[in-house]
Amino acid sequence: MRNDDSDRKSEASSAKRAGIKRRDLLLSGSSLLAASAVATALPKLGRAEVLEYKPGTKFPGRMGRTIEESSPAFPASVRARPGAPNVLFIVLDDTGFGQLGCYGSPINTPNIDKLAKNGLLYTNMHTTALCSPSRSCIITGRNHHSNAMAAITEISEGYPGANGAIPFENGFLSEILLGQGYNTYALGKWHLTPAEQISAAGPYDRWPLGRGFERYYGFLGGDTSQYYPDLVYDHRQVQPAKTPEEGYHLTPDLVDRAIGFIGDSKQLAPDKPFFMYFATGAMHAPHHVPKDWADRYKGKFDDGWDAYREKVFLRQKELGIIPQNTILSRHDPDVQDWSRLPADERRLYARMMEVFAGYLEHTDHHVGRLLDYLAATGELDNTLILLISDNGASAEGGPTGSTNENKFFNNVPEDLQQNLAALEDLGGPKFYNHYAWGWANAGDTPFKRWKRETYRGGVSDPFLVHWPRGIKAKGEIRHQFAHAIDMVPTVLDALGVEPPTVIRGVTQSPIEGVSFAHTFDNAAAPSRHRTQYFEMFGHRAIYQDGWRAVCPFPGTSFTEAKASFGQITLTEDKLRELDRTGWELYNLNEDPAETKNLADTNRAKLIEMIALWYVEAGKYNVLPLDSRGTARFADERPQLSKPRQIYVYYPGTQTVPENVAVKVLNRAHSITAEAEILRGGASGVVICHGSNSGGYTLFVKDAKLHYVHNYVGAQEFHVQSNDTVPEGKVTLRYQFEPTGKPDIAKGKGAPGRAQLFINDKPVGQAVLPVTVPLLIGIGGGLTVGRNPGSPVSQLYRPPFAFTGTIFKVTVNVSGQMLQDSTEERNATAKRALQEQ
Repeated sequence: MRNDDSDRKSEASSAKRAGIKRRDLLLSGSSLLAASAVATALPKLGRAEVLEYKPGTKFPGRMGRTIEESSPAFPASVRARPGAPNVLFIVLDDTGFGQLGCYGSPINTPNIDKLAKNGLLYTNMHTTALCSPSRSCIITGRNHHSNAMAAITEISEGYPGANGAIPFENGFLSEILLGQGYNTYALGKWHLTPAEQISAAGPYDRWPLGRGFERYYGFLGGDTSQYYPDLVYDHRQVQPAKTPEEGYHLTPDLVDRAIGFIGDSKQLAPDKPFFMYFATGAMHAPHHVPKDWADRYKGKFDDGWDAYREKVFLRQKELGIIPQNTILSRHDPDVQDWSRLPADERRLYARMMEVFAGYLEHTDHHVGRLLDYLAATGELDNTLILLISDNGASAEGGPTGSTNENKFFNNVPEDLQQNLAALEDLGGPKFYNHYAWGWANAGDTPFKRWKRETYRGGVSDPFLVHWPRGIKAKGEIRHQFAHAIDMVPTVLDALGVEPPTVIRGVTQSPIEGVSFAHTFDNAAAPSRHRTQYFEMFGHRAIYQDGWRAVCPFPGTSFTEAKASFGQITLTEDKLRELDRTGWELYNLNEDPAETKNLADTNRAKLIEMIALWYVEAGKYNVLPLDSRGTARFADERPQLSKPRQIYVYYPGTQTVPENVAVKVLNRAHSITAEAEILRGGASGVVICHGSNSGGYTLFVKDAKLHYVHNYVGAQEFHVQSNDTVPEGKVTLRYQFEPTGKPDIAKGKGAPGRAQLFINDKPVGQAVLPVTVPLLIGIGGGLTVGRNPGSPVSQLYRPPFAFTGTIFKVTVNVSGQMLQDSTEERNATAKRALQEQ
């Protein structure tokens, strides 16, 4: 017979383990209701007692002939250790050493400042001087040339240190922590996939989800419109949920998604930690922010960039950010004297900085929303937060600033009058604006120079660590030398995780950074990072134990070198000359801002440092050096398919990114669409390529066929048909024939004759005096049947979807001008089919 008392004791014991009180079981004695409740509750609450075993080991359960004679066991899930902290990387773009409030800036960044107040502020963190290279260091713990990331992915080269494909033996922190039971999320700017591999054709193994992230929402390229971003959700392109007119901006969208990712998991597995890589599009150009945020700074920068530097410099000394013996670096020869500028120029440049400041405060506000969410859910104190900028402030706006950063990438000079005319609209979706480089120099106070260069202005960046549960010190400053490659080993050290020797079957390379976790609670701890090389576009530097040698290229400034960025090719003879006479030497312990060149007085130390640079260069695949800048955009790179002269595109497909789209610049080409116009006519975009920063678009409007070539946002060249587009099946064609050679150095693409055809009949033509020389446009890509994102032409509002039917669009770049005949059109179609 069954012993009821014994059974009750057994039930009570099980219930106790399951969290059910014994009195709740005995309320109804041995009633059927209580038994049913126990039977229902115990299996659910007893999951912790499930027998598990390590996959690949012997099954520890029992397998009889029936379930009654068997006992189960399951392969163990990967779980993080109890209490493991979350990890959050916040990566700002193009933010200089002197631009955050906690680093002495007058710009309001209260949420970021709070991280410094309750955490640690580092004054000696370094990056590579450019975005993709720095980001590769941040996420792998290896140097940028070890990551094949000598520069941004769009200008990769066929050398081991520069091909843009981060080796799989250089595992990402996401891959490591995924194997430790973490959820892994990436949001915002990626820019770590070879540019020719970010289309719908893949391959996807170097996209975020291929490198250890479980979820991704952001943009894959280097920059994007904050109002019309090129969004990717996991592996697919998506459109923003709202328009700029409805209040859309990328930064709050990213924060909303970040909060959603965390919440999705925490509501189901509250004890499971996450690693989040949160990389804003801010503060990179375009400097996009709603007008009311920029207006908060009206008049705040009217005294100019030199006054900004003086005030921030003094504030940095007051805060202890820089030593009292620091000397402010000189007024840069490339920066205009503010006091000598005309009043209208001063107003323009001041407004550009007002927009930037509003953009930064807006970014801080939304980063604060993410931090507030973590605090409200009880996660903030046990989240290890590391906030960094990827390089110094950006000078890509040139001496006068820009309403369209794409001019910089195409070597197109700025037009001051055009910029003045745009003053009231800066920060809005109409322009792709960037401030003047005097503000970049100011933003890097107290250092000299800026992004792309290896003086400290280009590579010394703000860096904060916040982890209340793991770090006792609060509101303290740390001066130890560190580099972005040190972030991964520091996190692993703090988590007690050993770097894996194998990830997904690939043997891992050694992590090249060193942990600085020992500095968390010890301000006096020595830095363990003793030597670090720097190289970007032939601009070189080397650090060792407080000494720093720098070899600027093309010179100490563009004015003194009589050449701007990328204008001089670094030859072997020039390199030998630089190694003899071009290096500078600084003792950072006495001169943190690199103002006293000791090259002549301590020649022995300088020679030692130069030799050390070459040792490090050989170790990390730094050679060959390439000083070219935007010219690299025109270099040939591997493509997914064999070279061809005919490209066929279809409606209803994803946008084709710029780097894999057909190259029509500076060459004869034709664009032929086979379409059907329904009764009553049709309108809309047939094909477009680019954005409001530059590109071309073929469209139908008011029953006429139109073509617009947008020359870097400065001018639209428009061709319109004389005849109307008839109903029924039609062939719509645009044809371009160059009539001269491009002048790339001066920002001029080939001029030429533009023609329109309807059913092989010429219906309109115009002369294009100049075209885009190098880069079609920033963002947008190539799309058939609509214009997603910002409008390529101001003659319509996006998306301006085509209301008829497009069967296909064929782009011919063979160089042979097409004849106006049905026979030639049929031959073209036949060739297209053969090449597919």
